[in-house]
Amino acid sequence: MAPPKKDTEALTVRLPRDMIQAIDDRRRLEPDLPTRPEMIRRALAEWLGETDKAQH
Repeated sequence: MAPPKKDTEALTVRLPRDMIQAIDDRRRLEPDLPTRPEMIRRALAEWLGETDKAQH
């Protein structure tokens, strides 16, 4: 898995443990088992309507 593009900024977010567990459960369904940060990026991209994977 490639690292995020260089044009990024770090963001620290605190999440409830049940939300982290839900993220972990969902990412285990992916064929490539993304990291937590990658799964969050994917979820945000989907939520924002960015379905073109080339933009990530």
